[in-house]
Amino acid sequence: MKNRIYRIVLAAAVWLAGIIGNSIIKIMPDWMSFLLYLTSYVIIGRDIFLKAVRNIKNGNVFDENFLMSIAAIGAFIIGEYAEGAAVMLFYQTGEFFQDYAVDKSRKSIADLMDIRPEFANVKAGSELIEKDPEDVMPGDIILIKAGERVPLDGRVLEGSSLLDTSSLTGESVPREVQPGSEILSGCINLTGTLTVEVTREYGESTVSRILDLVENATDKKSGSERFITRFARYYTPVVVIIAVFLALIPPLVIKGAAFSDWFYRSLSFLVVACPCALVISVPLSFFGGIGGASSRGVLVKGGNYLEALAQVDGIVFDKTGTLTKGVFKIQDIQPTQHQGRTKEEILELSAYAEHFSNHPISLSLKEEYGREIDASRISEMEELPGHGVRAVVDGKVILAGNDKLMAENNIYYPPADAAGTLVYVAVDGEYAGFIRIDDEIKEDSYKAIKDLKKVGIRKAVMLTGDRKSAAEKVSRELGLDQVFAELLPDGKLEKLEELLKESPPKSRLAFAGDGINDAPALTRADVGIAMGGLGSDAAIEAADIVLMTDEPSKIATAVRIAKKTLRIAWQNIYLAISIKVLVLLLSAFGITSLWAAIFADVGVTIIAVLNSLRALYVKNL
Repeated sequence: MKNRIYRIVLAAAVWLAGIIGNSIIKIMPDWMSFLLYLTSYVIIGRDIFLKAVRNIKNGNVFDENFLMSIAAIGAFIIGEYAEGAAVMLFYQTGEFFQDYAVDKSRKSIADLMDIRPEFANVKAGSELIEKDPEDVMPGDIILIKAGERVPLDGRVLEGSSLLDTSSLTGESVPREVQPGSEILSGCINLTGTLTVEVTREYGESTVSRILDLVENATDKKSGSERFITRFARYYTPVVVIIAVFLALIPPLVIKGAAFSDWFYRSLSFLVVACPCALVISVPLSFFGGIGGASSRGVLVKGGNYLEALAQVDGIVFDKTGTLTKGVFKIQDIQPTQHQGRTKEEILELSAYAEHFSNHPISLSLKEEYGREIDASRISEMEELPGHGVRAVVDGKVILAGNDKLMAENNIYYPPADAAGTLVYVAVDGEYAGFIRIDDEIKEDSYKAIKDLKKVGIRKAVMLTGDRKSAAEKVSRELGLDQVFAELLPDGKLEKLEELLKESPPKSRLAFAGDGINDAPALTRADVGIAMGGLGSDAAIEAADIVLMTDEPSKIATAVRIAKKTLRIAWQNIYLAISIKVLVLLLSAFGITSLWAAIFADVGVTIIAVLNSLRALYVKNL
C-alpha cells in the first residue's frame, strides 16, 4: 500500500512539472514536457499495461486494464500527452481508494471477528499445561482465569463469573454463568476463575464455526453480483466495438470530419465506459453487509442469502427452542384412579422410560425426578419420532408420549383438556395417567413478531409437533397469522412445501428452527435461519443464516441489514450506469473532453465505493 502511495505521489509530481513548465509558465520545450509525461505514465501505468498484455495472452481481452491502456496510448498517439498520463494517474488513484476501502472493510470484519483463542490451560492432576486449543479433546478439564478468552465450548464444573459475549452476539450485557452452565468459545471471562469440562473439540466449537462461516461467506455471490459479472462480459466488448466505429466511420461519411477529433472522442468514450464502479462497489456492498450483520450476532453464509433475506415477506417458525425457551417444567401429574398409582410412581416410570432420550421433554422429566437412574432396570428402549418413547422397565412395558402413541397402541385414555404439552403414560397396555408440561415463551419472541411486521413481513406461521391446544395458546399470545400443530418431521416439510407454493411469485419464504428435525425444512426454505446458541449442529449446518443469541428478534435486524445492503448495491448500479450513459453520449458527440471522462469514471467509482462502506454501519438497525 505504501509503495503505491509513493508511486502515485512521484508520478503526480513529474506530471505536474510538465503541466507547469509547458502549459502554465511555458518555459519548457515540447520534447522535455513529452519526456516528463511519458515518465509519469511509465511510473504509474506500466503495471496496468503489463496486466493488459498478460490478460490478452490468456484470452481475457476486454477488461478495465485493456480499456485504460488503449485510452492512454491513444492520447499519446494524437499528441495529448498530458491527458494520456492523466488517464493512468487518475485511474490508479481511484484504484488506490477502492483497495483502501476494501482493506478497511476487511479489517472491520477482522476486528469484529477477532475471537480466535490462542491457548487453553488444561488441568493434568495438580498442574496446568498450556496447550493449543486444537490439541484439547472433549472430556479434558480446562481452567479459564479472569480476563482470558474462552478457548473451547464446555460446561462449567466449578466457579461462577460474568462472560462478555459481545464478540459472538453483539450484546453488551455480560452473561452470568455458574456450575452446570454451558459456555461458548470466543467469549471473554470477566470476573471469577472457571473450571470447565470441554464438550466439543476445537474444529466443532462455536468460535471455529463462526470463523469458517465468515471466511467462506463471500464465496457465494448474490444475484446482483452475478448480474455485474454477466453485464461486464457483454458490456466491455460492445463499448470497444462502438469506440472503434466512433473513431473510423464518422471521418469517412461526414464531410470535413477530422480523424483526430473522432479518435479523441472514441478515447473519451472508452475511458468513461470502464465499469470499475460496478465491478468493485457491488461486491463490496455485500461484503460490508455480511460484516455488519456479524457485529450484531447474525452470521450470513453468503451474499446470495443476504439478497434473498431482503426479499422475504413470509416466515415460518418452529416452536420449541425457537419461539419458546425449550425449557419444559412439569406443572401437574394426574394418575388414573382405578390403578391406584401415585404421582411419584408415574414420574419415576416416565423418567426411566425417557432416560436415553435427549428431547427437551425427556430432560424435564428426568430433572423433575431428581434422583440417579439405575440403567440396569431398563432392558429395552425405543424412541418413536413424533410420538414418544417405548421402554421396558423392571419387566413392565412403559409407553410415554402423545395421544397418537396411545391411539397407535389401541390404549383407551380420557383426553385431557389442559393447556400445555401432555405426556400420556401407559403401563403394560393400560393407561396410567398423564403429566402436564409447559414451555415458556421467550420474552424476545413478542418483540420479534412485532418487529417483523414493521419490516414488511406479510405472514408469520408456526409449525410444531406439539398438541393443537398448546400450539394455539402460543400463537394467540404472539399474534401469529397461522399455526399448524401435531406435525411429524416429514409433515413439517410437507406443510412448508404448501406454504412455498402459496407464496407470491417474487417473494421469499424463510424458516427459523433449532432442532435436528428442522434441518430438512431449513434446507428447503428460500432462507433457512438457525438458532446458533443452543441449536443442533445439523440445523446450523443446514441453515443459510445463524443467530448466535437464539433471539428471534435478531431476524428483523437481519432483514433490515439485508434491505439496507441491497438498497446500497442498487444505488451504486443506478448511479454508475446513469452517469456513464450521460457522459458516454456527451463524449460521442464531442461535447465533453477526455479530462471530464477521467473525472466521471474515477469520481463515480470513489462515490460508489464510499457509499458501499455504509453497509458496515448497522449499529442502530
